[in-house]
This record gives sequence, C-alpha cells and structure tokens, in this order.
Amino acid sequence: MSISFDGRVAIVTGAGGGLGRAYALELARRGAKVVVNDLGGTRDGTGHSDAALKVVEEIAAAGGEAIANGGSVTDYPQMEEMVAQAKARWGGVHILINNAGVLRDKSFANMEPEDFRFVVDVHLNGSANVTKAVWATMREQNYGRILMTASSTGLFGNFGQANYGAAKLGLAGLTKTLYLEGAKYDIRVNTIAPTAGTRMTEDIFPEAAFKAFTPESVAPAALFLVSEDAPTNMIIGAGAGVFQAAYVTLTPGVRLQGDELTPEGVAASWAAITDRMGEIVPKSGSEQAMTIMAKLQR
Repeated sequence: MSISFDGRVAIVTGAGGGLGRAYALELARRGAKVVVNDLGGTRDGTGHSDAALKVVEEIAAAGGEAIANGGSVTDYPQMEEMVAQAKARWGGVHILINNAGVLRDKSFANMEPEDFRFVVDVHLNGSANVTKAVWATMREQNYGRILMTASSTGLFGNFGQANYGAAKLGLAGLTKTLYLEGAKYDIRVNTIAPTAGTRMTEDIFPEAAFKAFTPESVAPAALFLVSEDAPTNMIIGAGAGVFQAAYVTLTPGVRLQGDELTPEGVAASWAAITDRMGEIVPKSGSEQAMTIMAKLQR
C-alpha cells in the first residue's frame, strides 16, 4: 500500500531544519501542499533566520508546492493568520505536525523561572495555539490529522530538563483529550517521541550516534501517523529506524477498607497495588473511576 498525500494541505511547525524539514520535504514529495513554519531562532529560542524560505526552495526545486511562514507558535493571532493564508491559497488544512521547540537545559536548582515558562510556552502552549487555529477548519472538513511531539524526557524523565519534560508530557496529555473530542469529525491525534540528531542534540550525541539518528529515519513514523489510515491516541517512539509504542497503563489495584484504610495499609499492600498483572490501557480518564466502581460493587 502506497501512502499518498495528494490533495492534502499540511502545516509543519519548526520546519526550517532537522525533523520538521524532513517531514516537510517528504510530505511534499508525496503530494502534499506544505506550509513551512519556522521562526528561525537558535535552539534557545532567540534570533531569526530565513530557514523556512530555504526549505520552500528545496520543495519547489523538487517539483512540489509550499509556502513559508515565519510566525511564532506562541502568538495565537499569528497562527490564525497562518491557517487563513493556507486556506486562502489551497482551500483547507488537513494535516498539522506540531514540531517547533526550544531547549534551555539546566538542573532545576539552577533553572530560572523564566526559562521554565518559556520552554513550556513554546512546546505546550505553542502546540495548543496552532492546533486551536486549525481545529474549527478540521471539524468543518470532517477530516484532520494532528501530530504532537513529545520526547523520552517527557515520558520517562531526564536530568537537567525539567522544563522540557513538563512540556512534553503535557503534549501527550493534550493528545489524549483531543483524540476524544475530534473522533466524531474524523480528527485523529497522535504523539511522536523522536530521537534524532538535529541542532537541538548535536552537542549531546556522540558523533557516530548523531549520524545514525537522522531526521529522515524518524519521518516514516510521523508521516504514517498523519496519513488517511492513521491510528489515533498513540504514542510512538522513533529513532534510527527503530519504532516503538509507549502506553499509559493502570494496574487492577487493591481496595482497602476499615483498619487497612491507612498509610500503613497502603505500605503493606504496595506490592499488590503495583503488580502489573492484568493492567489495562485506559481509553479515557473515566476508566479509572469505572475500575474503582467495579471493585466497590464486588
């Protein structure tokens, strides 16, 4: 089965380089019209450049169609304007890949509140801004494919990245509500946790690993997750051609009553509470309450 994006319009944020550039180029190669959004700043979010224009030129040289947008994802009116520009030119927006991001790494003890706020604003609030800007259009079309970008830091933690981790896990949580709200309109929402050698990671990875973890080796997962037959509410890890699924699970748990309903009772039952035998993957938050009610009725 060949996956095509003929007739689709895609927005990719942070597409001036790295992962976003790889996504934009491959979407265009497979027929999509692409809005290449990039503020063009350095990885800490400062400065500007014409990175988006260069990617548009690459797409045009290969026979594709794209436009550049230099708006900041932190500015909602700019994102509304970007969506309006895409609709005026091509009639709609079918795909959104929220990829824009920054790093301001420091241990939490040394991190300024502004650095925490800024990273959360770009990753989490920025993705919410762009998604909100396309949401009504996707509902009207009865079609939408949205991809959030989380990370292993958000899912599992990483020293020195409290701000980044908080934002990235927040994006996985945003996915889990939006997939429910978008389901009746065929809006499918997924999360990717990429590991790639980009300007964000060039001084973190050893040279050999940097070369193995190419953005192009992540792109197949991203494009599948925004394709017509994409799943929804998935968290997919991708790096160096290896693809993995991550889940938020819930154990069956233990009901404590009477004299056991104490901190000491929780401690005594800890092994049973955390026993993963029979754990489930809830499809919505209400399932936690439902599993509790089931135990109360026994």
